[in-house]
Amino acid sequence: MPYAYVVAQVDVKDAAAYEEYRAQVPATIAQYGGEYLARGGKVEVLEGEPPLGRVVILRFASLDQAKAWYNSPEYAGPLAIRHRAAVSRSMLVGGVE
Repeated sequence: MPYAYVVAQVDVKDAAAYEEYRAQVPATIAQYGGEYLARGGKVEVLEGEPPLGRVVILRFASLDQAKAWYNSPEYAGPLAIRHRAAVSRSMLVGGVE
């Protein structure tokens, strides 16, 4: 089964609230078997428009695992904080076998 990736662009509007989110979310990702591959590092645009802000890439064992994390009760609280603290674009991408 191929990996699944959550890719997010995050434009932080409230830094203090976003730090609260950042403190809470890693444990929820780990609980569902996910891991960070990129987390706000340097971005160099090769084509098109630049991302909104920070780029975050997570890897999960499957699409089902990624969806389970995103829709989990453990992530609901941090997600609400992120929605207040930032404007985001998030997507789920299936890997190749």
